Amino acid sequence: MLYCMSDIHGEYEKYLQMLETIRFSDADTLYILGDMVDRGPAPVEVLQDVAARANVYPILGNHELMAREALARLTVDVTEENAETHLRAEDFAALQEWLQNGGETTLRGFRKLGKDARADLLDFLCDLPLYETAEAGKNAFVLVHAGLGNFHPGKPLTAYSAFDLVWAGTNLSKRYFDDANTYLVVGHTPTMCLAGAPKIYRCQNNFCIDCGAVFGGRLACLRLDDFAEFYVE
Repeated sequence: MLYCMSDIHGEYEKYLQMLETIRFSDADTLYILGDMVDRGPAPVEVLQDVAARANVYPILGNHELMAREALARLTVDVTEENAETHLRAEDFAALQEWLQNGGETTLRGFRKLGKDARADLLDFLCDLPLYETAEAGKNAFVLVHAGLGNFHPGKPLTAYSAFDLVWAGTNLSKRYFDDANTYLVVGHTPTMCLAGAPKIYRCQNNFCIDCGAVFGGRLACLRLDDFAEFYVE
């Protein structure tokens, strides 16, 4: 079976409970549509668990993008040659933006790791793809974090920028694909903002599966094979 989750935001216990709820096994595949980190209590634990599973495929969210940019600068070895230049004004601005958006929990967990574990985790963050595609039965799925910003009909996924896919919102009332069996699945925007309830939102051939787990909502999971929905409070 193929499953999708998004916006775990450090809710490690909810994530593990969801894996139990769907009876996730080595025969299944899970896609995580970004924002595994920040805000919640255990983002590093989420990252480490995801990185250790061969059948879990995470993609980049805006929070992973902020985290890796900040952490890459903070982990530079300071030498006499770079002491005055390795952190510039824009680096401090990026760090401040990340911390203001919940990065403190990720930074705190990262600092507890040894040097090798930090390097491994940063490499993992830097290797996250911008999107994934999947097929289940007769249906095809485009999986991105935020949506298809600057959309044009026929525009290949490779032509979208990181901003288009991880920051720019999507008009979920819009039909993006001519093929009736092609679906767009996103996170990023809590569904309480879309429909007033922490429930997977569907409109046209679009799904939003961020049900605000870290904001008092629920962690959601969508099974692509049959569109079954699962929730953890």
